[in-house]
Amino acid sequence: MTTPNEKIRLGISTCLLGEPVRYDGGQKRDDFLVDTLGQYVQWVPICPEVECGLPVPREAMRLVGDAESPRLLTIRTKIDHTDRMLGWAARRVGELEREGLCGFVFKSKSPSSGMERVKIYDDAGNSRKVGVGLFARTFMQRFPLLPVEDEGRLHDPLLRENFIERVFCLKRYRDMLAQGGGRRRLVEFQTDHKILLMSHSAELMRRMGHLVGRADQFSPADLTAEYERLMLQALKLTATVRKHVNALQHMMGHLRHGLSADEKQELLDVIGRYHAGLVPLVVPITLLQHHVRRHKVEYLSRQVYLNPHPLELKLRNHA
Repeated sequence: MTTPNEKIRLGISTCLLGEPVRYDGGQKRDDFLVDTLGQYVQWVPICPEVECGLPVPREAMRLVGDAESPRLLTIRTKIDHTDRMLGWAARRVGELEREGLCGFVFKSKSPSSGMERVKIYDDAGNSRKVGVGLFARTFMQRFPLLPVEDEGRLHDPLLRENFIERVFCLKRYRDMLAQGGGRRRLVEFQTDHKILLMSHSAELMRRMGHLVGRADQFSPADLTAEYERLMLQALKLTATVRKHVNALQHMMGHLRHGLSADEKQELLDVIGRYHAGLVPLVVPITLLQHHVRRHKVEYLSRQVYLNPHPLELKLRNHA
C-alpha cells in the first residue's frame, strides 16, 4: 500500500521509459511521461514479453483468432506463446495488488499491452482493430476501476487531464484512509471534492454524498470500498466544457453577495468565453481563485477543483 508522503505509483510499459526491450531491441520513450509526469510519480515498469521469459531481440508477435480469447503467435514461425503469457500475467497482477498502484499507462497497439483497438488477425491474414493485449486484459479484469490509458490516447489533452486527475484523486483518497479514515475524514473529503466530482458527474456526486450521510449504516470496509467505487466511476466520465461551466457557475453562486455588479459581469463574460472555446479553463479558474482569496469564502477555498493537480503539468491550458 502507499503512504501519504510517497509519490503516486503508476504502472507503465517499460519501453515507454526508453528501455530497449521491444522485439527489435528498440524502445518507445515518451518524453511527457518520463520528463514531465515523471517528476510527480514513481513508475513501476513492466514488459510482459521480457518478464514472461522471451529474449531481446525476438520474433514479432500478433494476436490471432477470436477477439475475446485470441492466441498470441509469432508472425513468421507461428509459435504459440498464449499460455506462457497468460500464466505469467495471472501471477504478475496478483503481485501488483501489493504495489498500491493508482493507475497504469500501457503501450498502444501491443499484442500484450494494448488496452484497446489492437489488431487481431484471421487465418487469411486480414486484421480488425478490436483486440486487447493479453496482459492488459488480465490487468483490467483484476482492477476494473483503476485508471488506465495508453501513451497514444494521452496525446489528447482532454484524455490526458482526465487520466491524471483520476490518479491524483485516488492517491488523495488512499492518503486519507492511511491517516485513519473514519466518517469525519470522509465527510471532509467529500466536501473538499464536491465541485471536482460535479464537473464529472453531478448524479454520482450526489450519490456519494448520500452514501456519506448514511455512513453509520455500513461497516468501515464496505463504506470505503463503495465510496471508492463510486468516486472512480464518476471520475472516469470526462469533464466536458458544459460540465465545467456548470461547476464554475456553481462556485460563482457562492460569491454572489461579495461581488460587485462589474465583477459579476466580468466573471460571466470570462466563463462565456471559455464556453465558446475562446480561452482555456485556466482563465476562469484563475479569476475565481482571485475572488475566493479576496472574499475568504472557506467552502470555496477548500475546493480541490481549483488545484486538482500540479500547475506545472499545464493540463488546463488548452482551449
